[in-house]
Amino acid sequence: MEEINIYVNEEDNERLDFYLASELDEISRSFIKKLIKEERIFVNKELKKASYLVKEGDQILVELPEPKKLEIIPQNLPIEIVYEDEYLAVVNKPQGMVVHPAPGNYDKTLVNALLYHLDKLSSINGIIRPGIVHRLDKDTSGLLVVAKNDVAHRGLSEQLKTHSVQREYIALVHFNLKNDAGTINAPIGRDTRDRKKMAVTYKNSKEAITHYKVLKRYNKYTLISVKLETGRTHQIRVHFSNINHPIVGDPVYSKIANEFKIEKQLLHSKKIAFTHPITHIEMIFECELPIHFTSILERLEKEASDGY
Repeated sequence: MEEINIYVNEEDNERLDFYLASELDEISRSFIKKLIKEERIFVNKELKKASYLVKEGDQILVELPEPKKLEIIPQNLPIEIVYEDEYLAVVNKPQGMVVHPAPGNYDKTLVNALLYHLDKLSSINGIIRPGIVHRLDKDTSGLLVVAKNDVAHRGLSEQLKTHSVQREYIALVHFNLKNDAGTINAPIGRDTRDRKKMAVTYKNSKEAITHYKVLKRYNKYTLISVKLETGRTHQIRVHFSNINHPIVGDPVYSKIANEFKIEKQLLHSKKIAFTHPITHIEMIFECELPIHFTSILERLEKEASDGY
């Protein structure tokens, strides 16, 4: 069994399960609630409910059980491994692929493919999410880093927590953005009307900061480069939907008619940069836009040259 000790050194007044989900980026909130029910989490040496409000000076002990034997089936699915060493790998995830299994969906995920193509994966996230340090939405393509052992996993998770991992995305949004560059600073939390969605909200939310730069303007669209300062669930999609410039093709956060008739959101993780957690060498990786994205840009370029 592994023990994690956390000392709360600032006023928080946040639910225990939300606080730990933020502090322990590699562990999901649902798993934290499970640990609380199993009496594996203590605050000041006492058991607390998930709704307990964390306060300054609290000492939290999290007992992580030994990981169960991996039961997810390796599958020979085509994935592009951009880089690999004995500690980590960088993968170019295709659009439409779910990152990790979930109840009712235990195959054809990136994890199934990783188990087939890589010799080992970190176990810190249990049997469902081995190796997964951070995620991309199913319909978002592009780069993400995978840990092959727990030491590398913790090192990468710490960099994500301190915002030292640099991530750049390319997106096509509806309408023309007013400014050539800007920052969206708006907290994100669970949508109170639809718990499956995220929203800009000041209730039970986390700080979320997104920087963007306009790359090209078209008639009814804007091509942008986006850099994340924080990494909240659906952050880019929620932020741009909130300012009325949703991602083209977004099936959840865009209500605007999709003239391209595609069921693929035009959001791509183009670049990732981080410090190797073992060798401490600066690592930078980039990948090209997928064909479904470039084909639409080519169409917009042609329409622009034809004077539409």
